[in-house]
Amino acid sequence: MIDTFRKYGRSLTSPPEEGAAILPDDAAELAHATRALYVGGAGDLRVRLLGGAVVTLAGVPAGSLLPLRLRQVFAAGTGATGLVGFW
Repeated sequence: MIDTFRKYGRSLTSPPEEGAAILPDDAAELAHATRALYVGGAGDLRVRLLGGAVVTLAGVPAGSLLPLRLRQVFAAGTGATGLVGFW
């Protein structure tokens, strides 16, 4: 495969290169800090940001791609489904 952009440096504004499904968990942090979070099914989202703050995003619509640097997605307080983290 040819990657025309391989010579360019990555930044927070460049497209993500990796991703994985996220299962909300009240105890465990994510394996990778995210650059963005995709929400497949609408609902509330309770998260710990990379800096440590815990916030709840109410009523996140399905199909949202949020530019969030996360370290954890909590099960308690999260009703959104189909979560995918990108980094």
